[in-house]
Amino acid sequence: MGDDSPLDSAESTKLQAADELETLGWYHGDLSRHAAEALLMSNGGSGSYLLRDSQEGPNSFALSVRAKDSVKHFQVSRRSNRYSFGFKDFHSLREFIQHFANQPLIGSETGCLIIMDSPYPRVVEEPCIYEPVRVHTAMQTGRTEKDLVANAPSLGTKEGYLVKQGAVVKSWKTRWFTLNRNELKYFKDKTSVEPIRTLDLTACSAVQFDYSKNRVNCFCIVFPGRTFYLCAHTGGEADEWMAILRWKLSQIRKGP
Repeated sequence: MGDDSPLDSAESTKLQAADELETLGWYHGDLSRHAAEALLMSNGGSGSYLLRDSQEGPNSFALSVRAKDSVKHFQVSRRSNRYSFGFKDFHSLREFIQHFANQPLIGSETGCLIIMDSPYPRVVEEPCIYEPVRVHTAMQTGRTEKDLVANAPSLGTKEGYLVKQGAVVKSWKTRWFTLNRNELKYFKDKTSVEPIRTLDLTACSAVQFDYSKNRVNCFCIVFPGRTFYLCAHTGGEADEWMAILRWKLSQIRKGP
């Protein structure tokens, strides 16, 4: 009498599988195909990947992997807590993950190979300078908050004009700066297509206020071979640039 009924056993297996999925940091739940492509192309890199629900059914999932300039999607099925991917079956999600760690190459229908390099996390930390806008967006569009993409991280970007001191000729010129991922680029102006220079923040050691140039709202970005001196138009703008640059450095130092 104390044994579980077949129905109870099936329900228990279903709950166990659901719990197992929730422990996977790169499982994005009901994220849509379009949203997955937007996230991986905008904020991921070549080899970034994530797992999400598929529209094929409750036990079907999609593995979305970014190639160099596109995103490929692969079907993953689950039956009785076993995961099927291509011609292989895995007894658990742990075995499924371990397989990718040991064999990171996937062949697509186009014949190209994709290296699965880094999982795209479901939760991404953001700098505190951002204001929440999800509810506001829902009100403006007439949609509910639940209609919006759940757990779609912001990109941690910033752009604007800063005044920069030259390296050789110590004159100050206004340049258009863009910050995306770990790259700080500056252009001659906002309409320029090619940057004058791209700074890799992974090589940056510090971002701090500078009082040596006798200019207001000035800060510097320190690299091994050079220190870049920049000035914002207002104190508030300087604070925002320093806050997001320091936040980027803190994320880089945390590592993957």
